[in-house]
Amino acid sequence: MTDHGSGTEDGDASAILIPLHEARRERLDQPVRFDRRELDQILRLYRRMVAANEWRDYAIDHLTDRAVFSVFRRTSEVPLFQIVKDPKLARRQGAFAVIAAGGRILKRGQELGRVLGVFDRTLKLVEA
Repeated sequence: MTDHGSGTEDGDASAILIPLHEARRERLDQPVRFDRRELDQILRLYRRMVAANEWRDYAIDHLTDRAVFSVFRRTSEVPLFQIVKDPKLARRQGAFAVIAAGGRILKRGQELGRVLGVFDRTLKLVEA
């Protein structure tokens, strides 16, 4: 009687090879998405702006190269702002950007919280 240690007759049964190029291709074919923490930050800002009666509707697009959270004042209009996650720009300019309706980039960076800071209101000194 021969003891194989693993309890199987075939020693290669425990070795499963996964071709990394196939796994990577499957991962790259999936669309870019906001993760749970990023979406929580965006929706927290959205709730605040809806309460201030500035925003009324939103749309989320998961594209192959980027994810876009678009904000609307009315559903039938073009978006007021777009919050974009583009992983290709992560090392250079930052993966996150806020883009205004005209296409102007208001802020770009590595951290979503700092990029969303563009919507924080600053206090201005008014002389009487």
